[in-house]
Amino acid sequence: MAKTGTTTTQDLRSAIERSGYYPALVSEAVESAVGTEPITSYLVHQETTFDANEVRRHVTVLVLTPSRFVVSHTDEQNGDAGNPVPYATTSTESVRLDRINSVVVSRMVSNPETYTPGTLPREVVLTIGWGAVQRLDLEPAGCSDPNCEADHGYTGSATADDLSLRVSEAGDGPETVAQALVFARALSEATVAGRV
Repeated sequence: MAKTGTTTTQDLRSAIERSGYYPALVSEAVESAVGTEPITSYLVHQETTFDANEVRRHVTVLVLTPSRFVVSHTDEQNGDAGNPVPYATTSTESVRLDRINSVVVSRMVSNPETYTPGTLPREVVLTIGWGAVQRLDLEPAGCSDPNCEADHGYTGSATADDLSLRVSEAGDGPETVAQALVFARALSEATVAGRV
């Protein structure tokens, strides 16, 4: 669930409770990270994945305050030899808005030739970069001469890839897709406002 504008910690807590995923644990972690700062927008995204013979759930909570972007991620784990009881791991990260250098919104639409402005995309991928994680993809460089045996070094690209969140109409429902777009817009506007 996403909300923009005036909101309260209780609104966020209610959205976390509706996700049904360890609400007490997730709420405490998020509220601790947000502190007393007002909340201007949030997005709660619960996802179930299938890993071999296991079903795993996790929830991501994104919160925007006037000065920070807070991301919380909680995963559940089945017991194993080292820890025989099931457990959950939750982490939060607070990022100053002036550190966010990239907000990418990728939209997938059906039948683009008949697209009508305002129609929800089938899928949205929100990628946010603030420089904490950089991915470097390298490959050997070459030239167009098929007989060349010289070492041309390497070529590649560096990508900021701190957070990528995918929501789809089929998996999450149209409301969640719309909410992801609302949050992405609020975050984009906040990062621009912080640099003016």
